[in-house]
Amino acid sequence: MESAEIRRRWLSFFEEHGHTAVPSASLIADDPTLLLVPAGMVPFKPYFLGEAKPPAPRVTSVQKCVRTPDIEEVGKTTRHGTFFQMCGNFSFGDYFKEGAITLAWEVLTKSVEEGGYGLDPEKLWITVYLDDDEAEAIWRDKIGVPAERIQRLGMGPNFWSMGVPGPCGPCSEINYDRGPEFGVEGGPAVNDERYVELWNLVFMQYERGPGEGKEDYPILGELPSKNIDTGLGLERLAMILQGVQNMYETDTLRVVMDRATELTGVRYGAENGTDVSLRVVADHMRTSVMLIGDGVTPGNEGRGYVLRRIMRRAIRNMRLLGATGTVVKDLIDVVIDTMGQQYPELITERKRIEVVALAEEAAFLKALKGGTNILETAVTETKAAGGKVLAGDKAFLLHDTWGFPIDLTLEMAAEQGLSVDEDGFRRLMQEQRDKAKADARAKKTGHADLSAYREVADTSGATEFTGYTSVAGESTIVGLLVDGVPSPAATEGDEVEVVLDRTPFYAEGGGQLADTGRIRLDTGAVIEVRDVQKPVPGVHVHKGVVQVGEVTVGAPVFASIDATRRRAIARAHSATHLTHQALRDALGPTAAQAGSENSPGRFRFDFGSPAAVPGTVLTDVEQRINEVLSRELDVQAEVMSIDEAKKQGAIAEFGEKYGERVRVVTIGDFSKELCGGTHVHNTAQLGLVKLLGESSIGSGVRRIEALVGVDAYNFLAKEHTVVAQLQELVKGRPEELPEKIAGMLGKLKDAEKEIEKFRAEKVLAAAAGLVESAKDVRGVALVTGQVPDGTSADDLRKLVLDVRGRIQGGRPAVVALFTTANGRPLTVIATNEAARERGLKAGDLVRTAAKTLGGGGGGKPDVAQGGGTDPAAIGDAVAAVERLVTETA
Repeated sequence: MESAEIRRRWLSFFEEHGHTAVPSASLIADDPTLLLVPAGMVPFKPYFLGEAKPPAPRVTSVQKCVRTPDIEEVGKTTRHGTFFQMCGNFSFGDYFKEGAITLAWEVLTKSVEEGGYGLDPEKLWITVYLDDDEAEAIWRDKIGVPAERIQRLGMGPNFWSMGVPGPCGPCSEINYDRGPEFGVEGGPAVNDERYVELWNLVFMQYERGPGEGKEDYPILGELPSKNIDTGLGLERLAMILQGVQNMYETDTLRVVMDRATELTGVRYGAENGTDVSLRVVADHMRTSVMLIGDGVTPGNEGRGYVLRRIMRRAIRNMRLLGATGTVVKDLIDVVIDTMGQQYPELITERKRIEVVALAEEAAFLKALKGGTNILETAVTETKAAGGKVLAGDKAFLLHDTWGFPIDLTLEMAAEQGLSVDEDGFRRLMQEQRDKAKADARAKKTGHADLSAYREVADTSGATEFTGYTSVAGESTIVGLLVDGVPSPAATEGDEVEVVLDRTPFYAEGGGQLADTGRIRLDTGAVIEVRDVQKPVPGVHVHKGVVQVGEVTVGAPVFASIDATRRRAIARAHSATHLTHQALRDALGPTAAQAGSENSPGRFRFDFGSPAAVPGTVLTDVEQRINEVLSRELDVQAEVMSIDEAKKQGAIAEFGEKYGERVRVVTIGDFSKELCGGTHVHNTAQLGLVKLLGESSIGSGVRRIEALVGVDAYNFLAKEHTVVAQLQELVKGRPEELPEKIAGMLGKLKDAEKEIEKFRAEKVLAAAAGLVESAKDVRGVALVTGQVPDGTSADDLRKLVLDVRGRIQGGRPAVVALFTTANGRPLTVIATNEAARERGLKAGDLVRTAAKTLGGGGGGKPDVAQGGGTDPAAIGDAVAAVERLVTETA
């Protein structure tokens, strides 16, 4: 049974049993504590936590998931994979243990002809929590599982919680016996390789308190409403139904491995090492396609780094298998063809996925070349210092600058006989991640406990947003936090977070900056609002400071936004939509939005593109936008179902999460997008749009920055002034300026070349005199000296090598010259073969000189370069070199 059929049967079975089927959420987690969705229940957390009302009492889904903590184990075991699909059925206060167990047993054991999976009941083993007598009785007495195939396990494997205070409960797992060829008998308590876990049923019946780990927390009592959360691994069930040894041999991964073998000539099953690499390639390429499909782009932090790491691991493993050219397109096309049966959007977005993936492959192949040089230098320096461990900061530099996965650094260092300070590397990585998470969390919540916002939502409901139609209005304070802590009142000077029952303030989201303004009380108290965020769904939190008086919960207020600022932001947001459509018209659908920021009078727009957008295309896009403005098109917003929006061709932003009802913003016959932001009423209100330019912000992602309205006019006015000044200077018309300035720059460049040539000739002319000044130090010709300040490192190196070449007669020779460039001392030292035979190495001499200069250096035994910070120490450095020559020779 193919994976697509397993998925279809799952959804069909549970729909027939009263469940509402919901589509998989994006892999981009709508949760500030997660980068990616790691489990099937994550999209339903708000329902389990009581933050939102579920769409139905019974729900089912097949959720895309990505987990990477055990990435090094991928390919080595039968079950570790980064991407997987979790089939789940959920009950929110509806059926409980008996209902969940009965449904699970029915769909697994019902015959294939009747719509089930046809598993042999005799091969199914059950685990329950230690004291869950109720679950065991249902399995034994109602379902008929023999008592000897029901095992009780402890809190670690068979008790579930979210890791934070809230719902928790015992689990019951369904395991499949693969037979004696996979190990000893004894059930899942003895051998989880033979008895593979297929399905975990979680019975949410308790509330837990705070604590660490999987077991160290108190159970506070029973939940008033009991829920069900289950998860079946689609890939594991496919492994059983397709009769293969491991998940990598299932239909959606085996085809990728087969393509990899065609590209490399390696046969799967021939050798364990190459088998592991083939599995890594198959798993990682499938995960890459799914991530890019959901809008993730490669980067050096967050989910972008997850994608970059797995893509580069896949490419590296292909090279280990013998691939020499580009391979990514062949592999991702196979993935799209296969996974597209379950997720048709992959086929629709094929071109965009290819563009992002191929750009990352090209970037990595380039990084391999540059990063390898950096690594070789670091290895040389480590060995020269007598070390056997490459420093963690070097490994971090390779990752941060060149995108080297740590395992690539480990392997390449091992080839040179070095290990890597992994702890140091991971510490620096964690510091970077912690800072990024802290910054994001602080922006979103102001360091407040999310439970405070949830409590307000539970008590007062969601905030009603009135800002689409008004810029001010009456409201009531329903929540108040001072310095992140709930408080009944706040006084002058307090930093506060205010929740209103209704508000005209737009909360930051969808690329649009938050409104600012004031909240006034009848008492005369005033709150200056500087930011608005939505830390939990439906709750607008107004952040600001009490300027005057006292603020209390329950007080009536008058909230008003800065209307001038809002109008400027609205112009920018509408201009962003126009830019998006104009780019797609010019570059095709691959120019999909990858992010934006709409601020007063200006905006930036990020989009997918494998290369820079030509200036002529950018000019055409700008002209098209301004032509639309002159057509005075109406801008309208309408709320509709997500399906209706898609039918109308509305563009959705990748990575954004949308509900069943969405807001669609239409600009005449030109643009139609899903958007919750504020806009102008007519394109004529924008006045003018000026694109300032575009640049790269990451692999396959470009950024346009632009000005709107008065800001665009002011920019053009300044440019006009500059052009007039240049006309006066070069005595030419505006259209002649490029040619005249290019001519002037050409002459300047030619003059600089002549000056440089003269300087080099002057430096080299000193070579003969320096040779004549050579000292005899225990039979070694030692040339030292300081050349004129400003001599470049390249010229100094040429002079040193020229002097060394002039010393005849086979005499050992050491040439050590110094200069000062940009206020810093510089030295180049060279030795000939005869000197090196006597133990005189340029690298050793440079390190001695550079240390005296207050710096460092290194190089090869025949020539090396160093520098420092103290030009006054050059004389001491010369003396230090002479002493070392005397001691060594």
